[in-house]
Amino acid sequence: WSVVFPFVGKTTDHIQGKIDAVRQSGETKEVWLIDGTTGGYLAIVLGALLVFGLLYEVLPTSRWGRTLGKKLFGLKVLDLEGQDKPGFRAALVRWLVYGVLSLVVVGVVNIMWCLFDRPWRQCWHDKAARTFVSRDSGGVRL
Repeated sequence: WSVVFPFVGKTTDHIQGKIDAVRQSGETKEVWLIDGTTGGYLAIVLGALLVFGLLYEVLPTSRWGRTLGKKLFGLKVLDLEGQDKPGFRAALVRWLVYGVLSLVVVGVVNIMWCLFDRPWRQCWHDKAARTFVSRDSGGVRL
């Protein structure tokens, strides 16, 4: 949210300015929410989220098999076949699928899925990346 916050005021002011200009002209026109200005803001926010996701989720998962949060809770992401940390591609796929499912509002179903999945208790993003989450001590499956 800290990435989005600085652009909220700028975006609403820009759109309101466009609406006010149309009202003052007395004409009936369409006012597009996304134009060169708001599209630029959107690109900056998406770029920042992409960089943050790569630095916080993808790189640590591919290098150590976990993020800081997973380390605090004693969890590790492992490759399904080799049962070692996943490669960069698998970590990227895992993060992207999780993000896309969250955007289309099925993220809760994705997370709940792992409660019933057997034998690895994989969420859909784990299935797509061929990974699973394990306790860090000795590779005991959750």
